Amino acid sequence: MPKTSQRKPASRLSRSGKLQPRRAGQSVSKRVQRPKRRDGDPKLALREAPVKPIRRDAQRQWPQGKMAPQPVGELDPGLSTGETGILPGEVQPQADGNPETELEQEIIYGRQTVLAALKSQATLNRVWILPKLRYSPQFLSLLEEAKARGTVIDEVSPKRLNALTAGANHQGIAAQATPYQYVALEDLVERSRQAGPNPVLVVLDGIQDPHNLGAIARSVEAFGMQGMVIPQRRAAGVTSTVMKVAAGALSTLPVARVVNLNRALEYLKEQGFWVYGTTSRGADPIYSADFQRPIALVVGSEGEGISLLTQRHCDQLLSIPLAGRTESLNASVAAGIALYEIHRQRSPHHLKRPEVDTFLNKSSIKVVESRGLQKDIQ
Repeated sequence: MPKTSQRKPASRLSRSGKLQPRRAGQSVSKRVQRPKRRDGDPKLALREAPVKPIRRDAQRQWPQGKMAPQPVGELDPGLSTGETGILPGEVQPQADGNPETELEQEIIYGRQTVLAALKSQATLNRVWILPKLRYSPQFLSLLEEAKARGTVIDEVSPKRLNALTAGANHQGIAAQATPYQYVALEDLVERSRQAGPNPVLVVLDGIQDPHNLGAIARSVEAFGMQGMVIPQRRAAGVTSTVMKVAAGALSTLPVARVVNLNRALEYLKEQGFWVYGTTSRGADPIYSADFQRPIALVVGSEGEGISLLTQRHCDQLLSIPLAGRTESLNASVAAGIALYEIHRQRSPHHLKRPEVDTFLNKSSIKVVESRGLQKDIQ
């Protein structure tokens, strides 16, 4: 009968470090089984996140020399200060949606724009100019006056100007100006009354294109109107692009920026202004209006025009008669035509329509043609 091998008892270390055989019949202690991960991973976890949320002061309450456990999925390795510069828990600032940054809003460029700012003695922190333009008669005296007021004059290369203006058409000169200073609506009304008994203010309803805003500002100042009113939200503000397109008009033209455009129109009515709104159809011809009074002319946005709510706050709606197939005009073009009509009616040589009809009916006008022939028009 073959002998069966008997398993020898396992040995163990004594406290003295000597190997001692385990006694027969002595039970072997079982290893303590660690709990599995909550996500079902069969691998054992050395440290699990606590079930309850970690308190804000958990780091202070944790024993010294040990790290408090972090909740699973709370921290992303990418949110380290080395990669993003943002500490965990801080809110990353969001972009405001404006294509022009604050620095770009302070940089004005172009000869006419900077020249107008120098003539109006606007606050300019620094002027960058090409050497060949620095000592030209157009800028020499104005730059010396600005330098005496504390403005730094730098002669730079075209490459430097291209970098400052982001490749725009700077025409050899740029300047760092303080942000455009808007005026309060009450101050705008008071200043407009000082210009004459029948001031004209142009109110823009949602003009978002900075080029249109600059072109309208240029027309407003060119026809001698007293100022503009623009909304604060969902509309373009006065930026470097607007000032460049305006070609210096905004150096002297005051602009009020209001929170609620319709409330501003009601305030203008209370101050004695007659509110005209411009639309593309379904309104009175613009030449039929009487502009011999204080006027607030409302011009709508490029695509939608004047909103329905703003139309209800207008005293009268006017339209520009068109003869072609095009249904509407560009906002800046329509504003320019309307402003010219106001300027034409207020001209001292202007004849009102009834006077013209009477003159044509009772008089005979002789028209001299280029050939020297005369024709009587009865």
